[in-house]
Amino acid sequence: MSSNPNASRFTRASGVLLHLTSLPGPHGSGDLGSAAYHFVDWLQSAGQSLWQFLPLGDIGLGHSPYMSRSAFAGNVLLIDLAELHQRGWLDADDLTPAAGLADDRVAFDRVIAFRMERLRRAAARFAAQSTPQERAELAAFRAEHAAWLDDYALFMALSEQFGDRLWSTWDAPLAQRKTAALKQARTEHAPRIDFWVFAQWSFFRQWAALRAYANGKGVSLVGDMPIFISLNSADVWARPDLFQLDDAGKPTVVAGVPPDYFSATGQRWGNPHYRWSAHAAEGYAWWIARLRATFELVDRVRIDHFRGFESCWEIPADQPTAVGGRWVAAPGEALFEAVSRALGPLPIIAEDLGVITPEVTALRQRFGFPGMRILHFAWGQDDGGLNAYLPHNYTHDTVVYPGTHDNDTSEGWWAQAPERVRHHLREYLACDGGDIAWTLMRTASASVADIALYAMQDVLRLDGAHRMNTPGTAEGNWGWRFTWAQVQPAHAAALKRFGQLYNRLPT
Repeated sequence: MSSNPNASRFTRASGVLLHLTSLPGPHGSGDLGSAAYHFVDWLQSAGQSLWQFLPLGDIGLGHSPYMSRSAFAGNVLLIDLAELHQRGWLDADDLTPAAGLADDRVAFDRVIAFRMERLRRAAARFAAQSTPQERAELAAFRAEHAAWLDDYALFMALSEQFGDRLWSTWDAPLAQRKTAALKQARTEHAPRIDFWVFAQWSFFRQWAALRAYANGKGVSLVGDMPIFISLNSADVWARPDLFQLDDAGKPTVVAGVPPDYFSATGQRWGNPHYRWSAHAAEGYAWWIARLRATFELVDRVRIDHFRGFESCWEIPADQPTAVGGRWVAAPGEALFEAVSRALGPLPIIAEDLGVITPEVTALRQRFGFPGMRILHFAWGQDDGGLNAYLPHNYTHDTVVYPGTHDNDTSEGWWAQAPERVRHHLREYLACDGGDIAWTLMRTASASVADIALYAMQDVLRLDGAHRMNTPGTAEGNWGWRFTWAQVQPAHAAALKRFGQLYNRLPT
């Protein structure tokens, strides 16, 4: 374990992994409304002090929260419509659910249409009848977040004008951010710019209230920050010099990972790579701003694909898969030194799964960031017990999961596991393999890892039909939801007992 004092920030605790969209609620997907507050109450009753979720930005290709159009903006689809009604910006009839909104799955197309229309109505009502105090609050928000909000709101308005086409295909003066063209666009699109500012203000207001409530109940919020940025984003459009693009705004190389457990051809994510020399020349100011903004929303954050800060898999943009990529060095130590000087020690969880070198581990430990271990990856290897995912190899600076949002549920995983995996697990844990989800949750809780986190699907003992995401597939992901009828008193009681047995209850 690192001697870095930052590592002591993570005391022994446990929590649940559940994205906001998976919460119950009447409007087609979970949001920042009453169900989120009830979930905090449930976590407290279960002795859990951490709530982890997926990135909070808007959704991109395949409805993925990892392909947001802004590294700073919130997902306006998470806005609680009932709160807008309480403020007088929506009528009661506006809250009547539309046809086709389901309790067990997010029907994204219907949800987007329904929620965006309600936001449009709320923004119009706000514009027509808001009080001076409300307008002052919005103006203060707009000024405070101007560094990213001005470009984001204009980008969203222009995206609508151009039918969500990639920004590099817009009219050249706008794609190239010519001053006169931007000034004219801000005038022409002022109403839609105001709409997007109103929507972000609504998200940030509601999020601040939820975070305060959760912290008051002893629950810390654990966010998720993708390392890379979507090509079709306000960030890349506003600062193309920070990314490896050609003169036409197209990436020369894209991000991904080589072949691994999840895919024989690797994963070609398609995000543009950073032009690290440009970031270094500015003292990593963009990263400092990004992490500062992230910690205005959450108490801790998991950085996805942390190994990309040490070296990243660079795929030529014209290659259809990740097979033809190569590892290229990245300035992890210099970047985090700059961030630490600007922001101080930060409670970061390093997602260090996949091909991990000693250099990646050294970088993580240098800054006291705990790494991740996945119990699904622990079994069936003939390596003399050296597999890093086996519990006897854990160190304290570890966050352990039975499986994450990228894994099958534990019940689904077990149903597909080969016999060598099943035999190894049964022998290692001295069990018969029954109730596998809770067997793995108990194993995680009992481990030496400082933090244990359980997917809500495992808490509910759900099978593979309830999986959140299958890496490498573009469709059919991110839609899982649960209902309160599935949650029984025994679930909270057993989780709390784990906390008592293995010293993970809040102090």
